[in-house]
Amino acid sequence: MPALGAKAERASEFSGTALGIIETKGFVPSVEALDRAVKAANVQPVGWQKVGSALSCVIFRGDVAACRSAVETGAAGAKAVGQLVHSWVIPRPHEAVDQVLPLPKKH
Repeated sequence: MPALGAKAERASEFSGTALGIIETKGFVPSVEALDRAVKAANVQPVGWQKVGSALSCVIFRGDVAACRSAVETGAAGAKAVGQLVHSWVIPRPHEAVDQVLPLPKKH
């Protein structure tokens, strides 16, 4: 796990935005979930994680309504091609959460 300070400077970029997470069994359902999620709503993909035991998750950010829509649509996509394990929206994650999750580089 990266040091907390390494990503702290980028965490403020997403301050106040919701966090959407879709966890699947297998990589293909994760890709399908992410593809449908970003097409369904104005969310920004911020990363994916291999969890282990064939589990992976995709993570994206946006406003609460967009994340809810994206998670709902993405979860349906994951179910259509494989196994959805869990999906969740965190409306305003604590600042410490942003410091350890994968975040994109500023452009």
